Amino acid sequence: MKIALLQMTSGIDPLVNATTVTDAIAEAKANGAAMLFTPEMSGLLDRDRARGGANITSEEADPVLASVRKSAAEHGVWVHLGSLALRRLDGKLANRGFVIDDTGAIRARYDKLHLFDVDLPTGESWRESASYAAGDSASVVETPAGRLGLSICYDLRFADLYRSLSDAGATVLAIPAAFTRPTGAAHWHILMRARAIEAGAYVVAAAQTGVHEDGRATFGHSLVIDPWGEVVLDMGEEAGLGFAELDPARVEDVRSRIPVLNHRRPIPVVTTAS
Repeated sequence: MKIALLQMTSGIDPLVNATTVTDAIAEAKANGAAMLFTPEMSGLLDRDRARGGANITSEEADPVLASVRKSAAEHGVWVHLGSLALRRLDGKLANRGFVIDDTGAIRARYDKLHLFDVDLPTGESWRESASYAAGDSASVVETPAGRLGLSICYDLRFADLYRSLSDAGATVLAIPAAFTRPTGAAHWHILMRARAIEAGAYVVAAAQTGVHEDGRATFGHSLVIDPWGEVVLDMGEEAGLGFAELDPARVEDVRSRIPVLNHRRPIPVVTTAS
C-alpha cells in the first residue's frame, strides 16, 4: 500500500499551513497514495505565546482541521494529521493528532501523552507543560495502511507506550514530530529504528524541517522504517512530499521470525536494600 509523507516548515499563519497540507493531499492522490501523513504542529508553529495563542481555537473552529477534512473527502485520501494546537474547554491547550478517512470523517484522536520540558546544552529551553495538558490514553485505529498506533514526537522516548500500542494490535506506528536539531542529530534515527524493531512494526515519522518563521530550527529527516529496522525512506532536510510502500506481509514475516510480542511477560522487580 502506497503512503505519502509531508515534510513541512510550518509557519505562524494557520491558513498558509492549511494550504500546504491540502496541496499535499491533492499531490498524494495524483501519485497513487491511499494515505498522507503530516508532522506535529502542521497547523501552527509559533513560540511567541501571545501571537500564537491568538491563532489557536477549539477543535470545532479550527480552520486547518476543517480544510483538511474537506480536502480528504474531495480527493478520497485518508490523512493522519500529525497534530494541531487546539484550545480545550478548560482553557488549557492540547497537542492533538487526528486520523481522517476518505470521506472527511474523524476516525481517531490522540492527545500527546509526554510533554517536552527540557533544557538543552545549546541554551534552548522548552516548557511544553506551561501551556499544554497531557493526554491520558493511547489510541489505535484501523486504516488502509494497517492498524495504526498514534503518538507524537517526545513520546518516541517512552518504549512502554509502543509496547502498549503493539499489544493492542498496531502494525504501523505513527510518530509525527518537530524534533530540534541537536536531539535529532543524536537520537532520531536510532530511536525510530529501535521502536520499529521492538514492535515488529512499520514506523512512519513525518517531520518538521528547516528554519521556521518564529526562529526555531527543526531536524527534518522524515522516515519510514520497516519492521526489521531497515530505512525505507529518509527525506533528508528538504520540505516536500515523499512516498513509500507498506507491505503487511513484511510485518507477519518479521514477527514470525522473531516472535517477541508472543514472548512478552510482566516482570516483577525485587528491590534489595544495601
